[in-house]
Amino acid sequence: MFFVYILQSKKDKELYVGYTKDLRERFKKHNLGLVPSTKTRIPFRLAYYEAYASKQDAVIREHNLKLRAKALAQLKKRIKSCFEA
Repeated sequence: MFFVYILQSKKDKELYVGYTKDLRERFKKHNLGLVPSTKTRIPFRLAYYEAYASKQDAVIREHNLKLRAKALAQLKKRIKSCFEA
């Protein structure tokens, strides 16, 4: 399984989108400051994730959420209770 996930920083409430094969380990690394792109925004909470059988599908979904504002906006609208204000 591959996972597309959205983290929300408890520090500034901003979101981070990523994908991984091991969601628990990746989440742990984010919160330990071992991921360069997020280390200044720890701690994080796991706000949302999706599971995919293929890596290719997960990569495409992550890409769409990161680079297509409409895709992320639609998802945020659909799952708005998952995010802290």
